[in-house]
Amino acid sequence: MKPTILLLIILYSLSACQSKQQVTESISTIDSTLQANVTSVLESKLSEINAQSGQVIVMEVQSGQIKALVGLTKKDSADYQPCENVCVQQPTGLMHPVSLLAALETGKVKLEDKVDTGNGIYPVGNETMKDHNWHRGGYGEITLQRGIACSSNIATTKTMEMAFGDNPQAYFDLLAKMDYGKPDSITGIANLQPYSITETDMIWLSIGYNQFISPIQVLTFYNAITNDGKMVQPQLYKDSVVVINPQIASKASIDSLKQALAFNITDGLGQPAKSEKVTVAGKQGTCQVSTNEDGTENKSDTEYAVEFCDYFPVENPQYSIIVSINKKGLPVSGGLMAGDVFRQIVDNIISYEE
Repeated sequence: MKPTILLLIILYSLSACQSKQQVTESISTIDSTLQANVTSVLESKLSEINAQSGQVIVMEVQSGQIKALVGLTKKDSADYQPCENVCVQQPTGLMHPVSLLAALETGKVKLEDKVDTGNGIYPVGNETMKDHNWHRGGYGEITLQRGIACSSNIATTKTMEMAFGDNPQAYFDLLAKMDYGKPDSITGIANLQPYSITETDMIWLSIGYNQFISPIQVLTFYNAITNDGKMVQPQLYKDSVVVINPQIASKASIDSLKQALAFNITDGLGQPAKSEKVTVAGKQGTCQVSTNEDGTENKSDTEYAVEFCDYFPVENPQYSIIVSINKKGLPVSGGLMAGDVFRQIVDNIISYEE
């Protein structure tokens, strides 16, 4: 065969491969019907609670394919407009299960272990930590599983003290080993920044503060829990599955945490996310993301993030979902607000697929 003909064949083959790759990458994973339905549900809830903005991401558990990616923000009027940047980073109220998983990995704690949360007020250095029901006398002595179901900051703090004692570096090492905060980039999503920590204080970090993380990075970690420990890369274009971490934690620790997340829906503050159509598991969270300009708290312009994240069906997980809503002023509730959006979306998907 002449060299010129051989060269043409090689060039044609390379061109065909590149064209095939471009076609593959251009096929979106987004389900347009689901995208429209999710947008409607989120917009209705944002309007109902007069929120500033909100995001919802629906992802297939095993493939990481994103089926819905919705970001809405309030403009000058009362209307909500699509927000292209769905990568806003801020503290998260969904950190408690992450910290519990790290604690379980040490082998020093179990779900049935008990901690005394007292009256809901606990001194931490020069500051004071409070559970959301401190004004009602706190939760007293509860199991670690109940601590997750109650979203008890103090239960998580005492769990960290039991598991890591005076060695907080072991906690940070486990977070890194579990690839918490990944990925650093996703094709098709602009402005995603690497996860970052502002202060190396184990206690406050363990309940979600002193860090900047985006909802899609939180979802990636929760999806790994759902996926029996395998962390996969979220993707907006249909392609082969990319594994970030084949096993973020031991099967025993993962199973214990999934048990706690299911218990949270049946017996905890996650009950507003419970569906009558399918079994779900998940975690609600609320955290303060800003204060007034003068530094005071609990005023009308203090901003909070209310969130809910996780998966369904419990027996054979197909989808993981995160709902993240930013709202100024009280009242705020991850379960009642974000959890209700989660439930509506789950029911919508089930009805759509029937």
